[in-house]
Amino acid sequence: MATGETRVALLGFGTVGRAVTRILTEHAPPGVRLTHIFNRDVARKKAAWVSPDVCWTDNIDDVFASDANVIVELIGGRNPAGVWVRRALENGRSVVTANKQLIAHEGPALAQLAREGRQQLRFEAAVAGGIPVIGALREGIAGDRVNRITGILNGTCNFILTSMENEGAAFADALARAQELGYAEADPTDDVQGYDARAKLAILCGVAFRVPVAPETISCRPITLVDAIDFRYAGELGGTIRQISQAALDETSSDRIVASVRPSVVPKNSPLARVDGSQNIIVARGHYGGDTVYSGSGAGGGPTSVAIVSDLVALAADRGQPRADAPANGAVRVDPEFVTAHYLRFIVRDGPGILARIAQSLAAQGINIDAVLQLPAGTKDALPFVVTIEPCAPATLARAMKEIGAFDFHVCPPVDLPLMSDGTRQ
Repeated sequence: MATGETRVALLGFGTVGRAVTRILTEHAPPGVRLTHIFNRDVARKKAAWVSPDVCWTDNIDDVFASDANVIVELIGGRNPAGVWVRRALENGRSVVTANKQLIAHEGPALAQLAREGRQQLRFEAAVAGGIPVIGALREGIAGDRVNRITGILNGTCNFILTSMENEGAAFADALARAQELGYAEADPTDDVQGYDARAKLAILCGVAFRVPVAPETISCRPITLVDAIDFRYAGELGGTIRQISQAALDETSSDRIVASVRPSVVPKNSPLARVDGSQNIIVARGHYGGDTVYSGSGAGGGPTSVAIVSDLVALAADRGQPRADAPANGAVRVDPEFVTAHYLRFIVRDGPGILARIAQSLAAQGINIDAVLQLPAGTKDALPFVVTIEPCAPATLARAMKEIGAFDFHVCPPVDLPLMSDGTRQ
């Protein structure tokens, strides 16, 4: 990379790969040239609009035997993508990737490989698609000390939740619509369970806080527990419901981070509430500069391909300068203990003493009730109501909810959601 052009080999010609190729064909940055496209069963993938100078192959060894000096990895997953990324870095090639799971789980080790080989590892597209939040955190506000990250990091969940809010749709119907429009995979587990968002949050922690965070240490809860009735009650409280990813440094302990991904009630006047459809938003709170907000398209071929090509432009400009941002070494403890108010929703068979029993269980854990809401309902056999409680730790509430959940009057399991006090923190 010390001299000459940036010669790019593309691994994967799916939605994002095609979009990257389109940019490099129609609007290639100066000094950047696409030389190879790798894909399994490549014969059926070939596109006539791609330059005839580009070599198409389904043999990965052809890529590593070529003169390409940058590998763009877009096949996804950890294997074989991780094997090929490591091979590229070990053999003197820089890497650009959109692979969130790979970076979240193996980023520090890959960054070390890049540094040892004096190469670059760039992954702007791994978080929030076309929103340049990685660059903003490590360059744009590098002079600040970021101590909190809050955001909506999964467009599929946001599409489902905003559909439920705007159309009154049931969860299953909103999910089916998301799948029909291509916002959700046939198997949406990673999205709706929160696994996708927690991988992205782990990456943001590494960049913003400079500490390694393993995704599996971040607590996450599914959006599947949210029902259409919850949007009615959230509205009565002046809010709505979003999947919120957040992490914060513990100001009293240098080796502790609080982090979670979970559906939450957010105020209607919050920037988080105004994110519609498949959009993403990230709010970074700095010790000196306060909040900065980054929002836009969090997925899709167009936005993600722009992030990939932007990394190529930056890489070409930094030619000869090894760069692989990664967390500093050292252990960090990750806890889910955001102390916050909570929204508790119950659907019960009506009878005497229900609220008193709930209040008694909460009081036994030192939890104070703030308010009780009950909208008109058509039947006493499945009566919904909501209790809001004053701030408490999740572990304390979990003990109370375990006891409450065992009562015999529930029609379905009770639901608890964090109740955020403003747009950026609980």
